Amino acid sequence: MNGFLIAAAIGNGLAALLHVGCIIFGASWYRFFGAGEQMSAWAEQGSMRPTIITSFIVIVLCIFSMYALSAANVIRKLPLLKIGLVGITSLFLIRGVGGLFLISSVTEQGSSFWLWSSVICLFYGMLHLMGLRQYNARNAVH
Repeated sequence: MNGFLIAAAIGNGLAALLHVGCIIFGASWYRFFGAGEQMSAWAEQGSMRPTIITSFIVIVLCIFSMYALSAANVIRKLPLLKIGLVGITSLFLIRGVGGLFLISSVTEQGSSFWLWSSVICLFYGMLHLMGLRQYNARNAVH
């Protein structure tokens, strides 16, 4: 059992559920979670854009959860598992670090979103990285 990857899967699942909440509860949730005034305005206008964008994010986060659970041997082995884990880990770490560099170039309101989302991405990236290291150690060919 790989506790790091299970924790990463839970985190990804929680993030997916919060995004579903934005779709269900609309503009106030988009605002609260810092998605930006444009997304909130679209939601208030009944535009499908926020739903489509957010649904894509939900699907991606669910796939990330499934890959983490697969590598933790909780569900069956998914195709390209190691490549998927490396990609997911890299995406979270790059997004986290990159977001921290963007903070100085965004508005004060936006900087809070970028700070928190970057910290969360770095945390998830580290969970995936530690889980990937454990996965590699258990699956190394001697």
